[in-house]
Amino acid sequence: MAELFSEEWMKSFMEAWNGEPELAGALEKIGFNSVIAYGFDGEDAPRGVIDVQSGAVVAAGAYAGQELNWDLRASKENWETWLKKGLSMMSLGMAYTTRKLKFKEGDYKAMIKDPRMAGPFIKSFEVMGRV
Repeated sequence: MAELFSEEWMKSFMEAWNGEPELAGALEKIGFNSVIAYGFDGEDAPRGVIDVQSGAVVAAGAYAGQELNWDLRASKENWETWLKKGLSMMSLGMAYTTRKLKFKEGDYKAMIKDPRMAGPFIKSFEVMGRV
């Protein structure tokens, strides 16, 4: 298995994302475009990044200084737990309020209030677990 958020892992995540109608399809309906980075808490820069255009990931790989709309950080242990168990709306709220999941970029509150975005966000953790 590729290292979490490595170039290879991010490319596999892209394939899984694009193959999931409840994620790519749902975000296509709202014209979702974003550059989303993932990494570990305490590091200066994220590790991996995806470029989402009209709901589909069009590029994925290692972070190389791209301008970000979202930058999600957590400890390696927390990422691994969420990839194994997934997240629910309640556990996402707890992860955010206890600072286990940090948004260095992006507006968590606006996202979570919009069910058109919140549902796919939760689904993205399930899809990560397939990688």
